[in-house]
Amino acid sequence: MSTNTNLTYKYLHQADYQETYEAMFDYTLKRIEHKKSGLTPLADALWIVEHNDVYTLGQAGKESHILQRTNTPIIKTDRGGQVTWHGKGQLVVYWLFDLNALGWSVRNLVSHAEQAIEDVVNHYVMPHGYVARARKDAPGVYLYPQHSLPEESANSTQSMIGKIASLGFKIKHGMSYHGIALNVDCDLSAFHFINPCGYAGMTMCRLADFVALKSADDIQGVTERLIDNITQRHQGNIALR
Repeated sequence: MSTNTNLTYKYLHQADYQETYEAMFDYTLKRIEHKKSGLTPLADALWIVEHNDVYTLGQAGKESHILQRTNTPIIKTDRGGQVTWHGKGQLVVYWLFDLNALGWSVRNLVSHAEQAIEDVVNHYVMPHGYVARARKDAPGVYLYPQHSLPEESANSTQSMIGKIASLGFKIKHGMSYHGIALNVDCDLSAFHFINPCGYAGMTMCRLADFVALKSADDIQGVTERLIDNITQRHQGNIALR
């Protein structure tokens, strides 16, 4: 684990979902207890994770969105949203933030998350004629051809190529946990067995289909760019658009 001022970073590879969730939840409870007791606050944290294959079902998730059972575990969790998949080649970042200390609302948190993803994905895809954009009607970040997305039609599904990133948070006593998942170079076939995020027929896409990621260093570059963007937002250096 490394530290940058009041933000810590934890990297987990081939991480078991249940163990990671329990550690994240325990850390959040400790933060709440420290705050209530007037103890020294525990730092905000970003956990950067690549999970072992798993399907997770949100707190209000419907099992009907699981279309076919496979050997991949299905775990019920307490984040928002429906069912999604995590696994190799997908970048998961958990945001363990004290929203009150940051002066952020829940809407601010979601907007910062979506815009951080947009910034990073657009760095890679815009030179190739694509644009990443969040939608007001469906949380997450989606990919479009640049030429077919006027500003006023940012929620359009007609020209949408697919969903490249998902997000789901939980807030407890002003503390956020859970976070975002960006499809970098993962096997998208895992999404064929679910309605991703509860949307039947939702096409999922990955960064590697639109830009050459030739090595582990290229993929690490995506991670570093995203973590830097989130860090700058946490420090107040990038404002919401």
